[in-house]
Amino acid sequence: MIEELDDIVLTEALPEYGLEAGDIGTVVLVHRGGEAYEVEFMTLAGKTVAVVTLRASQVRSASSNEIAHVRHIA
Repeated sequence: MIEELDDIVLTEALPEYGLEAGDIGTVVLVHRGGEAYEVEFMTLAGKTVAVVTLRASQVRSASSNEIAHVRHIA
């Protein structure tokens, strides 16, 4: 189960927020026992890019055998 402060991976692009599938965010609030999550996406310098409420189907847990990838944002 995904919990508050867990890192998650976005499973679909959200162009209205400048987010792409694969972006990593941090859960700041769990809604209705995991039906949805409030997720903060930040730059490596700590600047918030977006805080978005996402359905459980739009995120997945980050795995310990994955590697992060960097990209520039607009």
